[in-house]
Amino acid sequence: MSVKIRLQRHGKKGKPIYWVVAADARSKRDGKYLEKIGTYNPNSNPAVIDLNLDSAVKWLHNGAQPTDTARAILSYKGALLKHHLDGGVRKGALTQEQADAKLTTWLEAKAGKVDAKKDGLSKAQADAKAKAFKAEQAVNAKRLADAAKVEADAIAAENAIVEEEATEEAPVAEENNEETEA
Repeated sequence: MSVKIRLQRHGKKGKPIYWVVAADARSKRDGKYLEKIGTYNPNSNPAVIDLNLDSAVKWLHNGAQPTDTARAILSYKGALLKHHLDGGVRKGALTQEQADAKLTTWLEAKAGKVDAKKDGLSKAQADAKAKAFKAEQAVNAKRLADAAKVEADAIAAENAIVEEEATEEAPVAEENNEETEA
C-alpha cells in the first residue's frame, strides 16, 4: 500500500482549513485517512501550522511520500530536517545529541524569523492605523473650517441684506419728506 502525506480540506466555502494526514494514495481527497498529523490554516498572516513532528517523521521513515504542498509544510516545520538528521544518526555520521542540537538551533532560528514577521506585520498595522487617524483628523479640521467659513459667509450675507434694506428705507423716507414740503 502506497502512503501519501497530503492535505485534507475542511472549513467553509472561501475559508479553508486543512488537515495534514497520512492516507492511502488510492483514497479520496477528503476520504479515509490513516492518521491525522496536523492542521494548516492559510487564512491568517502568517499561516498557522500545527504539526506533530514525531508522527510526521515516523511516517516519513515508513516510506510515506508527501505531496508538494505537504512537503513545503513539513520543510517549514522541520520534519524533513529531522528525518534527514535521523538518517545521519542511523549511518553513524553523527550522534543523536548532535542531531537534536542541530534541530533545536534550526527551530529556534525559524521561530525568530516568524516572530520578526509577526512583529513587522503588527507594526505595519499600527502605522497604518496612525496614518489613517491623522488623515481623519485633517479631514475633520478641514470640515470644521469649511463649516465656520460657510457660517461666516451666511452672517456676512445677512448683514449685507440688513444694510441694503436700511439704505433703501432711508432714501424713501427722504423722498417722502421732500414730497410733503412741496
